[in-house]
Amino acid sequence: MYTRIKKNNDFQKLFSRGKKCFSPALILLYLPAKKTALGVCVSKKHGKSVRRNRIKRLLREAFRKQMPYLKGSYAVILIPKQAQEYTLQGFEKSIASALKREGLLQ
Repeated sequence: MYTRIKKNNDFQKLFSRGKKCFSPALILLYLPAKKTALGVCVSKKHGKSVRRNRIKRLLREAFRKQMPYLKGSYAVILIPKQAQEYTLQGFEKSIASALKREGLLQ
C-alpha cells in the first residue's frame, strides 16, 4: 500500500524538485522516496466538488493498480489535464505509459 501526501510542504518539495513526465491525460511529478506516497492535485477548472472528488478517486485507483509494477518507491503527484470525460482505463493507460517512459515500471 502507499501513503498519501497531505502536507503543503511535501507538495511544494515535489513541485520544486520533482521530475515531470507528461502523458495525454495527466502530468506526473515524482521523486525517489523511502516509502511510496501519492498526492493528487485537481483544480477547480475541472468542475464542482463532486466531479473533482470522482477524478481523485479514479486517479488513486489507477495508481493503486500500477503500484505493484513500480521498480522502487517514489513520491508521486498526479495532475489530470482537462477533458470532457474521465475514465479509469484512460488514467491507467496514461499512468502506465508515463511511468514506462521514465523507466520506473518493471
